Amino acid sequence: MCDKDKDNDIAVSAMLMVAGGILGAGIALLLAPKSGQRTRRDIMRTAKKVKSRAEEAVDDLSVNINDLVESIGDKTDDLLDKGKDIAGSARKDLIRLIEEGASRLEKFRTKLSRM
Repeated sequence: MCDKDKDNDIAVSAMLMVAGGILGAGIALLLAPKSGQRTRRDIMRTAKKVKSRAEEAVDDLSVNINDLVESIGDKTDDLLDKGKDIAGSARKDLIRLIEEGASRLEKFRTKLSRM
């Protein structure tokens, strides 16, 4: 498994843990022996915390995705540059080999014409 897959698994696990904690806290609030007004206030307070945590998680995920896209773009550029270098080198080698072949062919023709 590559590092990016591990990072994604860790991020997903962390988000699931946060969601589970939030869900558990919500259930505890609903089942606690408090007055209705106090329970509603606690639920509102918890909902605001959940919203804040969710926004932070989305922001973190967005940053991670942007970093991943940027990294992929950089690696793609590097691969393209390497491919161009290899293609240019192969082209030069091919031209050199064709010229050597033509030279040898000319020498062979000259030998044949002398016979």
